[in-house]
Amino acid sequence: MKLPSDTPPRLTDRAALGRNRARATAPFLHETVRDEAQHRLMMVNRAFTNPAIVSPFPQVWTGFLPDQTNAQDGEMLELERDSHDLVIHALDLHWADDPVGQLIQCNRALRPDGFFLGFTLGGQTLHELRVALGQAEADVMGGISPRVAPMGEIRDLGGLLQRAGFALPVADSMPLTVSYETPLHLMRDLRAMGEGNALAARRRSFLRRDVLMRAVEIYASQFSDKDGRVPATFEIIVLTGWAPGPDQPKPLRPGSAQASLADALGTKEGKLKG
Repeated sequence: MKLPSDTPPRLTDRAALGRNRARATAPFLHETVRDEAQHRLMMVNRAFTNPAIVSPFPQVWTGFLPDQTNAQDGEMLELERDSHDLVIHALDLHWADDPVGQLIQCNRALRPDGFFLGFTLGGQTLHELRVALGQAEADVMGGISPRVAPMGEIRDLGGLLQRAGFALPVADSMPLTVSYETPLHLMRDLRAMGEGNALAARRRSFLRRDVLMRAVEIYASQFSDKDGRVPATFEIIVLTGWAPGPDQPKPLRPGSAQASLADALGTKEGKLKG
């Protein structure tokens, strides 16, 4: 059956992603995000009584908050509408075919003035590996194939919060650099994290050894430090927003200000020169 022309392209092979995660043994990035979520929630002056956590690794979040609901990730989230005062979406948005839809579902699951806290991988993630694999395939095979999932930039991800209807949306970046003995150690760690290639458009064959060895050579030559180790960048984007509520502060209407910026700065207001 031919899909309609307006059907969005499928990013993720969900079956492959599920297999990758079933084999995961070391989801340390998810543990890092859990610890950061704890720190962020301590800065919110609110006691949450009905939290929900969306995560592909619910075991990482066991006992994180009292009376929490654990929801498996997927295209349709198992969250009841208007049921929670906190929703945490934990490091899965970068695999979503419809990230705006995911955020809308989280917004709808929140009660008025409920808090959303999301974590996703940003555009700088694994840029070293992306360069090495792309150049290696071009050198050896004369072309490239999708190897690393495309990830959003912070400005774009902040815009998704607005499109999903959140009030007071904020996006900020939490960069993390991990050092490895060799690029092969990084690739093994990615498999252990369940973050192997699950792109729908990926090559179904194994990475050829000559391409792999060329990628290792490029990675080491371009990115290794003075000790011969190689860095791997993980850019974690933190998204926060509130479900609209009647008591939230709202921006003033344009032109309704009672004082000028010049008065606030203690300067004299003048006309712009043509």
